Amino acid sequence: MSDDTIRLVTIGRILRRRRRLLAVLAVVGALVGYGTSVLFPPRYTASASVLLPGQWEERELLTQAEIATSSAVVDRAAATLRWKGVGGGELRDRVSARTADGNIIKISGTAGTPQRAQQLSDRVAQQFVTFAARIADESTDPDAAAGAEALRQKVAQTNRRITDLADAADPGRTVEGVQARTELEKLRTALQEAMKKLDDAAPATNKAGMVVMGPAARPTGEAPPTRTQLIGAGAVLFFLLALLGHLAAARVSRRLRTEPEIAAALGSALLGTVEVPDERPAHRPGGSGLWAWIRWLLGVDTRWHLPTPRMSGDEADRRIRYRRVCARLREQLPAPRQLLVVVPDGDEIARRAAGQLVAEAESDPSWNSSSTEHPLLPVVGVSVSRPLVPDRGTESGVLVVLSADSWTAGELAGIAEACADAGHEVVGVVVAGTVRVRPMRTRPSGRPSQHATPSSAVDGAVRGGSV
Repeated sequence: MSDDTIRLVTIGRILRRRRRLLAVLAVVGALVGYGTSVLFPPRYTASASVLLPGQWEERELLTQAEIATSSAVVDRAAATLRWKGVGGGELRDRVSARTADGNIIKISGTAGTPQRAQQLSDRVAQQFVTFAARIADESTDPDAAAGAEALRQKVAQTNRRITDLADAADPGRTVEGVQARTELEKLRTALQEAMKKLDDAAPATNKAGMVVMGPAARPTGEAPPTRTQLIGAGAVLFFLLALLGHLAAARVSRRLRTEPEIAAALGSALLGTVEVPDERPAHRPGGSGLWAWIRWLLGVDTRWHLPTPRMSGDEADRRIRYRRVCARLREQLPAPRQLLVVVPDGDEIARRAAGQLVAEAESDPSWNSSSTEHPLLPVVGVSVSRPLVPDRGTESGVLVVLSADSWTAGELAGIAEACADAGHEVVGVVVAGTVRVRPMRTRPSGRPSQHATPSSAVDGAVRGGSV
């Protein structure tokens, strides 16, 4: 799997075979989100709108928004609120301002209760309007204002004089009279345009009238992130982390998947592959102790990354593979001799395959012709963490039975070294896999299948040879 592209079928396999673990981790994430919401109390946000009349450019509106959240405004609002233990420095982190369409600045305040959030946004908006008006008054020169007013009066007098001259002129009877009246109207228009430009050039008088557009609405819900959002985010985060953890573990896995790699790690020849029916795990943990029960409850005691077993033929087809393995063993051994079958501990598939192989060897006449008093294929389980194989007695070699994609090259090399230390030679390797069994056809009563495998022989071989 480490070299494969991650596909949706892989994610679906994780969801199907690790659903209990993923559900538990999602619940843990939800509890973490709930704990986070308890540590951080809920917040409420209210907004007040301030209208800026006149013509404003975008950069000027942004400047006014910065002024609304400045320390000069927020400190004045904190002084009027008089909240115990809350100063202007803390309030600056709770106040924000942004521009909106129509020359509107929205001032938002965040507090622990809806009432305080409403009060904060209203006071900051009021102090902002007061501060802006004060700046406009201070920036206005009294002499310049008096000169502008005198100029307006002078223009008004000039307009009245132009009107008198137009009325005294010849009322359109001669060409000279028409020209005079036309020139006077042009002069009047020029004066009006000049006054308009003069008014536009005085921003302190045109832009000082900011208005608070009513009190802020009291918030009815918490400001994000709410407790529900934190609980949901914690559950989703832990679920995704668990999913990514499974994918990362599969990516870096060093377990051997192919038969040649397994045979090379054990330093022996591959005798063949055998199949066992895929069975649901028993409703009990595969070991003793609290940790075994926890692994069983979470569903992590079985491998999730193995592909879905393919459909197999009937039992006769599966027994053919076991017979071929026994035939290859007879070809390698000069006579039927006792072999030690080694199965890694925890490999349930290999354990069942080894039992089936023992039963097939016992039913083979060529093996039964031997006069040995001991079983030809005793089965022993070996721990991969600390492999220990019984010392050599009457056995003429070791046959290793294991499943693919279960063990690393280092673990298999340890088993091979344990066999060598005990004086055994690994004469062959058998790789076991699972298949789905087709529904059996009904047979007439009293006629058992000619290929039926004695289950008592299989279980007895495994129990009798285990150490």
